[in-house]
Amino acid sequence: MTTVNRARFCAEVSEFSGAVGFALAGILLAIGLVAPRCVAQKKTAKGGCPPAARIDGTKETIHGVTILDPYRWLEDQNSPETRAWIDAQDLCTSAALDSFPGKAAITKRLSELMKVDSVELPRERNGWYFFGKRKAEQDLYVTYKRQGPNGSGEVLIDPHGLSRDHSISAGLMDVSHDGSLAAYFIRTGGQDEVTVKFLDTNTRKELTDALPNGRYSGISIEPDNRGIYYAREMDQGPRVFHHVIGTAAARDKEIFGNGYGLDKIIVPSLSEDGRYLLIHVFYGSGITRSEIYFEDLKTPDGVKPIVNDVDSLFQGEIADGELIVSTNWKAPRWHIYSVDLNSIAKDKWKEIVPESDAAIENMRALGGKVLVQYIRNATSQLNIFERDGKSAGEVTFPALGAIGSLGGAWDSPNVYIDFSSFNIPDTIYKYNLTAGKLETWAASSVPIQSGAYTVDQVWYASKDKTRVPMFLFYKKGMKRDSARPALLTGYGGFDVSLTPVFTEQAVAWADAGGVYAQPNLRGGGEFGEAWHRAGMLERKQTVFDDFISAGEWLIANGYTSSKKLAIEGGSNGGLLVGAALTERPDLFQAVVCQYPLLDMLRYQRFLRGPFWVPEYGSADDPAQFKYLINYSPYQNVHDGVKYPAVLFITGDQDTRVAPLHARKMAARLQAATRSNRPILLLYDTKSGHSGGRPLNKQIEETAQALSFLFLQLGVSAN
Repeated sequence: MTTVNRARFCAEVSEFSGAVGFALAGILLAIGLVAPRCVAQKKTAKGGCPPAARIDGTKETIHGVTILDPYRWLEDQNSPETRAWIDAQDLCTSAALDSFPGKAAITKRLSELMKVDSVELPRERNGWYFFGKRKAEQDLYVTYKRQGPNGSGEVLIDPHGLSRDHSISAGLMDVSHDGSLAAYFIRTGGQDEVTVKFLDTNTRKELTDALPNGRYSGISIEPDNRGIYYAREMDQGPRVFHHVIGTAAARDKEIFGNGYGLDKIIVPSLSEDGRYLLIHVFYGSGITRSEIYFEDLKTPDGVKPIVNDVDSLFQGEIADGELIVSTNWKAPRWHIYSVDLNSIAKDKWKEIVPESDAAIENMRALGGKVLVQYIRNATSQLNIFERDGKSAGEVTFPALGAIGSLGGAWDSPNVYIDFSSFNIPDTIYKYNLTAGKLETWAASSVPIQSGAYTVDQVWYASKDKTRVPMFLFYKKGMKRDSARPALLTGYGGFDVSLTPVFTEQAVAWADAGGVYAQPNLRGGGEFGEAWHRAGMLERKQTVFDDFISAGEWLIANGYTSSKKLAIEGGSNGGLLVGAALTERPDLFQAVVCQYPLLDMLRYQRFLRGPFWVPEYGSADDPAQFKYLINYSPYQNVHDGVKYPAVLFITGDQDTRVAPLHARKMAARLQAATRSNRPILLLYDTKSGHSGGRPLNKQIEETAQALSFLFLQLGVSAN
């Protein structure tokens, strides 16, 4: 299949379901949202579907520089004009993608891969196991309670009846030590905000207690079930509260957080014995600094600082009156200390696990041991240490891959590990620390032959000659071919490591004969804090250079060509592909940009923007403005450039990254591009950043994205 051009795109709108296409075009024309030439002249390169957006004269002067913002009116999500523009965009996008003949085959394969029984990591409490499970025929996860690791389960929370379209989900936040009380959330769409409710797990009756809709972290139930500690984001910033069961939330006592603004994240947690309250304060999502406080709840001394005067990151857990803390203080690849809570001065801290050649990605105090999750060349490694730091072995897995999460309790020898790889679906293992035995606790029944695929890791030189690793995933026996489609994805920010996790999109791409490429860009945490800092603030351009160099390497080494190369990314990864397409529009044929940040001069003014200033900087700062304007995708779109085909994906329920970024960028590119490739916006009023969307919507959105890429790269879906 050849790449569709803009003229044919208009024709496809007309051909959508036969005469329906002409009816659609006529409706849009009648309300002034389609230029007449798209209906009258299919050969016109600048068709009117998608509709042209109104250009206004908004401009402002920032640090002496005049900035034009012709689509600022699209920031108003609820204005009638914006809603009409969104509706018209969606009609055009649906008409183009739904008519793709291969979409049915793509949807079928994704359904095979995704409509399977899936189980979440369990919580073990007093011999009971609590976990989420989604059966193959279900849209949402249902919460179960089970006696013992392999007993029969009973349903505790089933959200399917909460909404007809299954857009409302639910899940556990905490379970009491005796297993009789559960705190759980109710989420609408993909919002970050949730409502917190409580359930008696023995009677399955709801308590009258409830916490109002908001952003919460660190829900912890006291051992005697009399109260809970939690953090909630208030108008002035995050605060820690104590709630007494049986009372109104309005009476909850604020115990910590005064003075911290919206650029901070606070996470409280109780020690397992309930004696200590541990409080972490993170300086934004950039996570270059954190503070730790604690309170001995058996004394009247109140909250005390453990560390709040060091520009480094600290994360810890309390076990038997001792704080086990991992930190990049004096060790960019991290090391681990034990801290006696009766003697918390830093010169009294004892290093128990020194820095090594591999970065520490996670640490948990479980089963009386210290489990350290390393990342070595972007793959996971799990080592076990005694409390004094003596080595107690290593957990080995059947293949190189990624640990998603670790679970367990300090007083139980059983540890639960979520593991996967590109060709290995999610598997939850149970590891007994006493016996040293690894066994499968739950595995997804995904119809995939792991041996039919190849996972390679290559290294390439970035623009400044820095060596960067990249995973390649494809069907075994695939030959290098410049006509082969390649999908390049990335993230590069916030200390997030991209490890070889299982994704249905990658499998579907490989099944279609393509190569899936995932580089480990600077800005991530794959090689410790130095790797992270090499891609943040004024060094953010190195992330884009790493990504562009990955594409150039794929072409130079015969894996693909620019006409067959697509890129995709979401959130910070959406910023990544937005910058890549504006800096090197000649390098890529197609782009999928999901829930993105794109206007870097104004992002800090909306939703979660203040959290990201430590990572990106802010245009409010004159020095930071200078580098932000140099790469901000929205400000670096230029009229008359032949841009690649782009599909923007976002929705009203994204309360983390404002969907205005995708709206404004789509309008700007549609007006500017001189190529015949479409610029489309897929906009769902119930989609958002957070999890909880029904499985059918996940399949639908992924199928739309793959249909767009297959159409633009000429990939057969059969």
